[in-house]
Amino acid sequence: MTRNIPREELDLQLPFYEKVRQHYMNTKPESPPLACIRTFGCQQNVADSEHIKGMLAQMGFGFTEEVEEADFILFNTCAVREHACDRVFGNVGALKHIKRRRPEVLIAVCGCMVQQPHVAEKLKESYPFVGLVFGTHVIHRFPELMWQALNQRRQLSVTPAEDGVIAEGLPTHRDGTFKAWLPIMYGCNNFCTYCIVPYVRGRERSRDPEIILAEARELVAQGYKEITLLGQNVNSYGKGESHGVNFAELLRRINAIPGDFTIRFMTSHPKDASRELFDTIAACQKVSRHFHLPFQSGNDRVLKAMNRHYDRRQYLDLVSYARKVVPDISFTSDVIVGFPGETREEFEDTLSLVKEVGFTSLFTFIFSPRKGTPAAEMDDPVPMKTKTAWFQELSALQEEISAERLAQLVGTEQRALLETAEDGYIEARLASNSVVRVEADPALVGRYATIRIDDARSWIMHGTVLSVE
Repeated sequence: MTRNIPREELDLQLPFYEKVRQHYMNTKPESPPLACIRTFGCQQNVADSEHIKGMLAQMGFGFTEEVEEADFILFNTCAVREHACDRVFGNVGALKHIKRRRPEVLIAVCGCMVQQPHVAEKLKESYPFVGLVFGTHVIHRFPELMWQALNQRRQLSVTPAEDGVIAEGLPTHRDGTFKAWLPIMYGCNNFCTYCIVPYVRGRERSRDPEIILAEARELVAQGYKEITLLGQNVNSYGKGESHGVNFAELLRRINAIPGDFTIRFMTSHPKDASRELFDTIAACQKVSRHFHLPFQSGNDRVLKAMNRHYDRRQYLDLVSYARKVVPDISFTSDVIVGFPGETREEFEDTLSLVKEVGFTSLFTFIFSPRKGTPAAEMDDPVPMKTKTAWFQELSALQEEISAERLAQLVGTEQRALLETAEDGYIEARLASNSVVRVEADPALVGRYATIRIDDARSWIMHGTVLSVE
């Protein structure tokens, strides 16, 4: 059952904000302390880091990208794939020399990865110079935990095993000025056999729709041009809640907020993607025509072994209906190659589904066993060499499809958000989520523009700015 942290409990953190502030005023009176925050993994982790930065700002911190300059170093971690975990351990290990030279530096590791008991134990045994380790369910207690870590010599580790909470009203220090992340729910109930997320993020819990709407209105008033709604499975927003607002209705209400902005969302689960949702996208002008809908495998036996709760035909029917009511919709997806026991014939079902749908792009991964999940215990006879060859075959196929899809846009005029500037170019993102590179003044970043598509490659297009809004 969802537990909302009462305001009175959050207010217990207020004295710790001041205690940490005073600590650094006493130990570093010449300048404000600096924090370096490194975030790994999904956009939900990014949103969590923005809350942590908000709390640090209230404790008097400024921010730096350089660990050598920082008084406080935090790694916010991801547990989805083994490579991400290995990368974190490598980065944490590299901080040992900083701690040796500057013992006063506080090093912390938080997030999904440390919510796994074996990881927390490894940090304790092999990385004792890390002063603070905390999991996904106690971010609202960060000021208290930081104060405690500053005042003890041994590592403080707080990783409670619970279904999670919702803490509203945490301060936020946003990384962007025109794109914002807006969590609408936390956790996951799906328990796909390969996925560690339900174990480290807890069960599904949805935020109150009125609080979400108030935050969305504030973002629009502040001039944000793109709002991305976040959840492990946004399509199941509101399930089991008394307010009666499902995800489609939430989209309609946010779409009704006055202003010129785009609504995006991630991530969707096919078993909960309804026809009502696609009808809503068709009716809501501000909702992006891009839909990220992970299918993971094109084979029914593999999907069942993954515990995905849909089959190939159901997925293709969803895509067909979506294209009927939203003709300009684009699809991207996630695919796991080499799931335990997958045969060549079953992998070919994935290839055929990719050809049939014609995705704009794919995020493809070779199966990564996660300790504590059912798939990690399954027989896996296919050698990595074979899986790698399959992965390359799938990537080559998708590259061809992406090139064909982008080529269809050449000569058209598209509205896009000018996002990032580098070396005299700006990369702009279309409503379909495709990227076009244009020559333009970097001062235009954050504005919408009409762009003529002049050329297309496999993953990116080149164009000309015709007008700027």
